[in-house]
Amino acid sequence: MAAVRQLLPRRTTDRVLAALEDTRVVLLNGARQSGKSTLVRQVGFATGATWYSLDDAITRKHAAEDPHEFVRLNPRMIIDEIQRDTELLLSIKSLVDEVPTPGRFLLTGSARIMGMSSLPDTLVGRMETIELWPLSQGEIDNKFDRFIDAAFALGPELRHESEITRDDYIARIVRGGFPEVIHRTPERRSAFFKNYVSDIINRDVIQLGDIERGKQMRELVKLVAGGSGQVISARGFSSDLGISAETVSRYLALLEEVFLIKRIPAWTRRISNRSVKQDKIAFVDSGIASALLGQTSSRLRKPGAPLGPLLEGFVAMEIARQLTWSKTDATMSHYRTRDGDEVDIVLENDIGEVIGIEVKASSSPKPEDFRGLHHLQSRLGDDFVAGYVLHTGAHTFSAGPKMKSVPISALWQVAG
Repeated sequence: MAAVRQLLPRRTTDRVLAALEDTRVVLLNGARQSGKSTLVRQVGFATGATWYSLDDAITRKHAAEDPHEFVRLNPRMIIDEIQRDTELLLSIKSLVDEVPTPGRFLLTGSARIMGMSSLPDTLVGRMETIELWPLSQGEIDNKFDRFIDAAFALGPELRHESEITRDDYIARIVRGGFPEVIHRTPERRSAFFKNYVSDIINRDVIQLGDIERGKQMRELVKLVAGGSGQVISARGFSSDLGISAETVSRYLALLEEVFLIKRIPAWTRRISNRSVKQDKIAFVDSGIASALLGQTSSRLRKPGAPLGPLLEGFVAMEIARQLTWSKTDATMSHYRTRDGDEVDIVLENDIGEVIGIEVKASSSPKPEDFRGLHHLQSRLGDDFVAGYVLHTGAHTFSAGPKMKSVPISALWQVAG
């Protein structure tokens, strides 16, 4: 008999609770199996809300036949997988305008419903959208997850010593953060990832996009996994797949819509007319990316393995998770010029201060690893708070004014 597993605390819970206190409709959006249903059951049931899932065919049928009455079944409702019937949002809008009670609806979605072309109307001013990603390393380890706050507060004074080894980082990459796989063996994780990607494409992507070329979509997913950390080239993918660049762009948008990938936009401040404007892509979960590339822990340890790109994606998504709960209001982008200067991650807060981050699979960063950070610093002046090269070693070292090499585990072990 399987052991009862302890539910891991989610950093987003406090934000959901706060939103229910003053907002009529709260939408928790995120990838399937990321823990949305578990979180809203815990939060919603505590407020006396009643649960309805649109994944259930009978419930969905009743909702479609009489949406006006469906949204009035109970004074507080949890509606799971709202993207299955976005027409309900019109009835929800009408009701919350009539009775503007905070916390009236708690919705979940496994697709970015506000970007859907079929969406009949919006709930602007009535709804707060909160994203939930798979588990962060801090949530798994019960650590702090306050790197972003610490980086802007401490800048070049940030320090961290780590006991986590290179092999441990590799194990974390291939494990990923889906709650369902945390306690699985590597073989059972592989089965989960294989079925997860297949189900997402067959169930959600093809339905949402009304596409017929499932084979090309599956091939595109693998190509994206192999190009993690690179700028997006729809034309290059088009050539590889034998489909138009416009179709590739639409497919990429669908993959982002169902939270399989995340775009990292090019940093837009006009400090160089030679900057590259193309986005980069990261897989929402490093475990899925590793599985698509056939990478296990043992294979990633070998020379020539794609550890660098997978590690960069892993770090980017740890930061993306933190951005949903950090006290610092910041955005994440990347910077690259046609002259070869690049910074993997650029964090900019709401007053224009910037943190630059390079990610290296080495335990001993080299002076040239700071090239892109120095380029960014020279163009930003006082707005440049600090540049970090995150690495797999144990210690923090200074590398010049405002420059530090810092162990990657600072992401979840540093308290802000």
